[in-house]
Parts: sequence; C-alpha cells; structure tokens
Amino acid sequence: MKARADFARVSGRLDLVAPAKLNLGLRVVGRRADGYHLIESLFVPLDLVDELRVEVTPADQPTVRLKSSVAADALGVPAALPPGAENLAQRAAEGFLRAAGLSWSVSLELLKRIPVAAGLGGGSSDAGAVLRALDALAPGALSRRRLAALGLSLGADVPFFLSPSPALVEGVGERVTPIGGLPPLCLVLANPGQGLSTARVFAAFSSHRDALTRAGSGSTLRSLSDWLAEDPGDSEGRARRLAELLENDLEEAARRLCPEIGQIQACLAEMGAQAVGMSGSGATSFGVFSTPSEAKSAIRNMTLRGDGWARLAGTSPAR
Repeated sequence: MKARADFARVSGRLDLVAPAKLNLGLRVVGRRADGYHLIESLFVPLDLVDELRVEVTPADQPTVRLKSSVAADALGVPAALPPGAENLAQRAAEGFLRAAGLSWSVSLELLKRIPVAAGLGGGSSDAGAVLRALDALAPGALSRRRLAALGLSLGADVPFFLSPSPALVEGVGERVTPIGGLPPLCLVLANPGQGLSTARVFAAFSSHRDALTRAGSGSTLRSLSDWLAEDPGDSEGRARRLAELLENDLEEAARRLCPEIGQIQACLAEMGAQAVGMSGSGATSFGVFSTPSEAKSAIRNMTLRGDGWARLAGTSPAR
C-alpha cells in the first residue's frame, strides 16, 4: 500500500459507466448465524448503464459532492434521487477517502438510467463505479482485499461491480468467480412500476419454514454448464436448459408481495420469449428473445398498467 503523501497532490477526472446487472438464476443455499442468506447466482452486466464522472482535487479536508440527474430515456427512475448519505455513490466515495486516509475533494456527477428498487443493482453499480474510479486515480491506496471489503460493507452486490463481467456470485455476495463463454442475450426487461426492497422479499421468503430445503433446488453452476453444453442447433433443447438456469428461489415470495410479476411473466411467454425469469429480488422480470425485432414487437404489444414499463436490453461483455 502506498503512503498517503504519494497522493496528496493528485488531481484528475474519469468518465465511466455503471452497468445494470441481471441474475440468470438465483438459489438460496443457506443462512448464516447473523441472519444473512447465502446465495448462488449468475450475474451478467447489461448494456443499460448509468453514466458517472468522478473528479478529484487536493483539499485540506476530505469532502464529497454529488450532483445527480435523470437521463431523458430513463424508465422507472424517480425525479428525486436519494441525496447525500442515502446515496450509495456518495457513501462509496466517503468510505474510500476514510479507508485510504486521503484528503481529497471529490466531485461526482451521476446520470441515472437504471431503474430504482428493480432488482437490477443500479445503486450498487454506481457505488462500484465510484470505487473503481478512485482506485484508478489512487492506485495502491487500498489493497484488493480492503477494496472488496469496503464494497461489501456498502451492499452485497457491490463486490461484483468492482469488475462487472459475467460471474458466479456466492456467499452473501463476497465470492465472485468470472465465467466465460456466455453467448449474448437479447432481452425484454419489464416491471409493474412497483419497487420491492430486497429485505422485504427475503423476509417473505424466510417466513416459510421449509424455504431452505425445497425439493428440486438445484445448482446455478450445474444448470449453466448444461445450458452451455447444449448443441447450438438444438433451439428447443437450449431454450429448455435456459429456462432451468433462470430459476429464482425468491420469485415465489416476490409474487406474493407483487402479483403483477406473474402477470408480466405470462405476457412475456405469450409474446414468444424463449425463457422467462426474474432478476434478483424483483420486481423486474425479463424474457429472452431470439432477435431484437421479436423483442421490440413484444414491447409494442405488452399491456402494462400505471407506472409499469418495458424496455429492450442486452447482455454486455466485461468492462
């Protein structure tokens, strides 16, 4: 680790993107003594992104200023975003300065596109992008281990966003193993216009005493291996294996809290999705389509109530 004096006069600016993530399947495989659930899930970044500018200058005292706005093409993003310490991006910057002992003035400009409380990891991705930027501007100020620990203290998804590429995520989110060879996927993301907090969905999941011993609960990694091993020419076989991969143990609980999730998933299937799933703790569902034209047609023909929304997205390679 470098001495604080090495960075005392550092100034610089970085522009970067913070991608949304999709869970291709999520298994709850245990529970720690402190109540945190242990998961196994395949995380993939999407081409739906927030944009972030991080600028640092020397200062007598560490300060962080955040300016946020909503992109014109955003769906499911409130006009008023969480301010100050409620915003994960600002908390990430403050945490980095504190852990590294740096006296910097940090300016954050955040342009939001990723829907809020939608199971797409928007806030966690913003935090991960801030940590990536500050780590690049002060290389070696924090070890890889301390940076990962700081990310986990901000949120279970943040360690994934320190290097957002397809990965098997395990434990409470701290074990991230990159996975290669995934084909690109054309997706329709759809949401009933209701936010679901992760804590609330896990609480509903835990209310069922048999939640962790459900018959048929399988392995995300095994389902992934079976899917990738399918003959590319066997479209029905690949679709069947993909549907198995997309099983999400939180879906039943999320549907009890938000029945519209089931209605949206039925609609996606009727519109021709090869497979349908739910990302994270919801309430965003997604359908996998063969081509962008089929996905766009599904969006045009979907009927969503109130603040519900649907949009095209695709999986993204490593950033």
